[in-house]
Amino acid sequence: MTHDRLDLVSKLYQPSGWPRVLEAASGAPSSAPLVVDLDPTTFCDLACPECISGKLLNQSRFTPERLAALAEELVSLSVRAVVLIGGGEPLAHRGTRQVLRTLGEAGLGIGVVTNGTMIKQNLTELAQYASWVRVSMDAGTKETYGIFRPDRKGRSVFDKVVENMRLLAAEKKGALGYSFLLMSRREPDGRVVTNHHEVLQAAELAHDIGCDYFETKAMFDDDHHIVQVPEEMLESVDRQLAEAARLESDRFQLVNSSTLTSLRTHVGPVQPKEYHRCRVAELRTLITPSGVYVCSYHRGNPLARLGDAVTDSLTDIWQTSDRGIVDPSRDCRFHCARHGSNEALERIGRGAGGSRSRRTLIRSSSG
Repeated sequence: MTHDRLDLVSKLYQPSGWPRVLEAASGAPSSAPLVVDLDPTTFCDLACPECISGKLLNQSRFTPERLAALAEELVSLSVRAVVLIGGGEPLAHRGTRQVLRTLGEAGLGIGVVTNGTMIKQNLTELAQYASWVRVSMDAGTKETYGIFRPDRKGRSVFDKVVENMRLLAAEKKGALGYSFLLMSRREPDGRVVTNHHEVLQAAELAHDIGCDYFETKAMFDDDHHIVQVPEEMLESVDRQLAEAARLESDRFQLVNSSTLTSLRTHVGPVQPKEYHRCRVAELRTLITPSGVYVCSYHRGNPLARLGDAVTDSLTDIWQTSDRGIVDPSRDCRFHCARHGSNEALERIGRGAGGSRSRRTLIRSSSG
């Protein structure tokens, strides 16, 4: 059985962020975001052919001084959590260790999405301060990893990443995840290469490494629509996950990805939305060296750019920007992980979520 470890809707009802959630639900501008996705750099040491951010890579990065100042601004804005992510590899920036220390010592939740090649250089800070680290693996063997996640010289660094994950598993205070993105590719000679047959093997490796969870996800195309897969491939994945269920325990979970659920339920690549404003944009934003954007789905989109964090303070950007510049019904017809949260915010705004919110707050405060 799989778990929905990342239930984004339930997070709306956490007492610590409830005042800002109410602001967003009412349609009013929020005083500050609750969660920030932060790209320290666009540079990456891998050359993954299917990289969804490939066109944005290796272009810019924050200076170490500006990155350190950004971390201080996030603390002063009372942001609750920061996810170090990026079109590039966040651990490739030499200033990331200081960001981890600043945010961690201030008590912010920290998530890190990484390719894992530089965990060792950042081991102390990751083990001490990261609430969770998710490593993008997408394979269960060195050979398949080399096909889908080669380094810039075409080599497989699978063994190095696995060893890095073992180092972190031995010292971490937070959670460690193994991410598996289902991929297939037609080669010039007509052959189709895929990684889907290694789901079970990868889950077993994740368990052996000491990971806390294993997540299987569907692939997006360049426009963030879910790439559909043949039914027999999905059935194979489900059989492997069913067999992997024997590995589950209090310390190891198989995580249910919303993208994989969409494939199982034949939702299709388009996710229609009836609302015209993304209320989640008042609670979560993306900061990159090329600009501040409404969300990570619109990374690099000039029509969704809120400001420039290289030259301006986050406070000024948040106070003067219009987070309503994106119309989800028109601009976000792809699968969006925040769709459920937006629907919940609409209900809260209409008062439909009141009874649940009161029960949740009472239960949380009494616990």
